[in-house]
Amino acid sequence: MTRNPVEKNSVVEKAPVAEKTAVTLLGLGAMGTALARTWLAAGHPLTVWNRTPARAAALAPEGARVAKDIADAVAASTLVIVCLLDDASVDEALAGADLAGKDVVNLTTSTPVQARARAEWARACGARYLDGGIMAVPPMIGVPEAGGYVFYSGSRDMFEQYRQTLGVPARTTYVGENAGFAALHDVALLSAMYGMFAGVAHAFALIRKEDIDPASLAPLLADWLVAMAPSVHQTAEQLRSGDYTTGVASNLAMQVAGTPTFVSTAEQQGVSPELLSPFFALMRRRLAEGSGENGKEGEEGLTGLIDLLVH
Repeated sequence: MTRNPVEKNSVVEKAPVAEKTAVTLLGLGAMGTALARTWLAAGHPLTVWNRTPARAAALAPEGARVAKDIADAVAASTLVIVCLLDDASVDEALAGADLAGKDVVNLTTSTPVQARARAEWARACGARYLDGGIMAVPPMIGVPEAGGYVFYSGSRDMFEQYRQTLGVPARTTYVGENAGFAALHDVALLSAMYGMFAGVAHAFALIRKEDIDPASLAPLLADWLVAMAPSVHQTAEQLRSGDYTTGVASNLAMQVAGTPTFVSTAEQQGVSPELLSPFFALMRRRLAEGSGENGKEGEEGLTGLIDLLVH
């Protein structure tokens, strides 16, 4: 008779379950609360603090430990994540806190200069530092299919150590050891977004007084913007090569010649051209100053306008 290799009284050892990283979260606005709930749902021990205690207390039934003050919150975990209103709020909240030996992740919206200064401040406090730029709104947090993610910059070792924990609320994208790069990527992408919104606002304004359903224009507009989006790759390659004429289908001279039509149409529709006029002015200036290389004035596309913006 074949014997079972596992005797009746033998003990089968289970693989140890990895402990979830303990997290301290400072700041429970809409974004902070969304972050908190994803870490709690994933089983991470979470200590929370908020200037308004009621917001922290609301998370206690979900398993969060509510710190009595900043000192208590910081002492609770090695990983301290900050998500406050602005850079001044970070100063105020962490003034006097003992951050020696802590790993600080700052998800507070800031400028690149502020982020670099905050990294130096953290080092002076004896802490490691990561800066973050959140490319999501609160409803996207904890919903992978929503497409949200967070830029991180600063200590690479620290990012690698906490990559899994930081990836719980949203996908992570590390952009370099320069602490200001996360904020810079964040603002660059959001600036492009607002430029797009400006164009969309102008487009809808043009039809506002006409018998045209905005809902009928919306899909056409969305599809057109999607079709134009890949042009950013050509712009990037032209900036890298320094040749702004490569692959240009509609040159600057041709585009400048067409701008009066856009301005006239706006005037005839009773729409202010103020969202378009600054860009058109840059186009005319670039053409007037002589664009292109080897006598190819006007043969480049729009990439040269970027050089006019950089001081």
